[in-house]
Amino acid sequence: MTQSQTALAASRSRLDDAPGPDRDGPSPHHALIVRSAWKARRETAAARPLYLSRVEAGFPSPADDYVETTLDLNETLIENEASTFFVRVSGRSMTDVGIHDGDTIVVDRSLEPTDGDVVVAALDGELTVKRYRVRSGQPLLVPESEGHDPIPVEPGQSFVVWGVVTRSIHEIS
Repeated sequence: MTQSQTALAASRSRLDDAPGPDRDGPSPHHALIVRSAWKARRETAAARPLYLSRVEAGFPSPADDYVETTLDLNETLIENEASTFFVRVSGRSMTDVGIHDGDTIVVDRSLEPTDGDVVVAALDGELTVKRYRVRSGQPLLVPESEGHDPIPVEPGQSFVVWGVVTRSIHEIS
């Protein structure tokens, strides 16, 4: 068993007992929190035209006016429907990996987290999004933004990795 698996084995089963993200606000240690979550569904196809030509800065050229194939966003974003959830986040502690305040992340609960994965974890009942690290056999939650300190998971704390983040959906404004 790897260090990651050992660190998770005792806490993984307590996941569903962890309180949800409905709180008065983020604690100072968990600057990026889960705001809401909902189940992924693949029942309805979300196929849209996909042009195979690359666009540098603009639109496809007139020569590429025909669609080569389609892209189904459900198939692209959801690998395992039964264990995939969409989660809205709040905060700025993960901006260096492209997760911003208000983004929606795709979380797969069937994936076993490994050292270096970005995860949604419950620490003392509060859901947070961080990079999962294992140091000396102990889990560590690491933010990906300046001004935020890593969060060591101390013995005795309630800790569960809720799922592995597979994608981030970011609105362009």
